[in-house]
Formats: sequence, structure tokens, C-alpha cells
Amino acid sequence: MAAYMIILARVHDREKFLAGYATQAAALVDKCGGKYVLRGPGAECLEGCVGDGRSVVISEWPDMDAARAFWNSPEYDEIKKLREGICDVEVVLVEAPVIGGNNS
Repeated sequence: MAAYMIILARVHDREKFLAGYATQAAALVDKCGGKYVLRGPGAECLEGCVGDGRSVVISEWPDMDAARAFWNSPEYDEIKKLREGICDVEVVLVEAPVIGGNNS
């Protein structure tokens, strides 16, 4: 069953973030079997205050295990260091059943 990783990020230095972390993370997402569904800055919060003005990234994975393998990999541990001090993130991983389809 597909899984989605949803990231809300408050980026303090966008140029440095894009040049370092974002480029390397994108390459590893692809290598590990994920694909981006959405990458965009400036989220508008309609209720609550979680995402207002933040960048939102949603990646799709074949399953929860593939997403966790990426997140817990030694390669990603090194890449995460590139965002230290330049952004704050909240990350959620959710399994997504097929809606309206055969779930068997």
C-alpha cells in the first residue's frame, strides 16, 4: 500500500537550503524509490497554524517500509545535516489505502 511523507518546513535561508540539502535529498528520494508529488513554498493555512507560510513537500513511496528505509538510511543522516540551522521541519508518514478501489 502506498505511503506518503508530508513535510512542513520553515526555511530560514532558502538559497542555501536549495543549493545543498534540497538537491541531495531529491537525488536520494529518487534512488530509494520515492517520487515527489508536491514541492512548494508559501502554504496558506486555512485553519489552525501548523503550515502558514511554510514550504510543503509531499513524497510518495511504494510502502511504509520503503519510506522508513529512506528516512533511516545512513545516506539521509548525512544529508539531514545540510539543513541544520537553516530550516525547521515537521514530518509525518502516512499509509494511504486505495480510495474507491479494491483493497484486497
